[in-house]
Amino acid sequence: MAPSSTRRMTWRALAPIVAIAAVGLSACSNNEEATTVPGTTPPVWTGSPAPEGESHGSDAHGTDTQGSEAGTGASGGSGASLTADLQNVAGDSAGTVSFAEHDGNVEVTIEVEGLEPGYHGVHIHEVGVCEPESAPPAGGEPGAFLSAGGHLQVPGHTAIPESGDLLSVVVHEDGSATATVTTAEFTLEDLQGEQGTSVVVHQDNAGDRLACGVVA
Repeated sequence: MAPSSTRRMTWRALAPIVAIAAVGLSACSNNEEATTVPGTTPPVWTGSPAPEGESHGSDAHGTDTQGSEAGTGASGGSGASLTADLQNVAGDSAGTVSFAEHDGNVEVTIEVEGLEPGYHGVHIHEVGVCEPESAPPAGGEPGAFLSAGGHLQVPGHTAIPESGDLLSVVVHEDGSATATVTTAEFTLEDLQGEQGTSVVVHQDNAGDRLACGVVA
């Protein structure tokens, strides 16, 4: 039999090893959450199934969080669009105005040509008729594109500026101008009412009507 002093030395040597093993076991307990963050506890397989409704790469509701945005449209647009082909009083092309729905708003793209340089107001009018020399819908003296009626006001809107007031564009020396504006004052459906609508380009902001196009 080994002397008692030898047994005491053997247990003293083994004590640190036993302590280290105990710490290792506690670090790998079944309650430890797996992580991939550098410097923290590495993923541990406990041999137990994942909680019901959950899996790797899922949030608390069981929804896959990896690639959750795949297949989602970036613009959110509906793809619907309308266009107005502008003509001046002489019947010559004066550009186009297009309308497209994006995220619940309407994006209006204005491209005009062949107009006098300077500021010109661009508005949506309440009637989809563009006759170069015509009387207003309610009657009266004829004038350029008066058949388009007044500015568009959608149902329930009575404030100034009207729903159809867009913006003023600056026409350059070559007679062209481009601009884009986004508005929530009307929808594509509002532009397709019983009487239709039209786009009118004015001299200055609301002066003579220089060009007109039916929205379709």
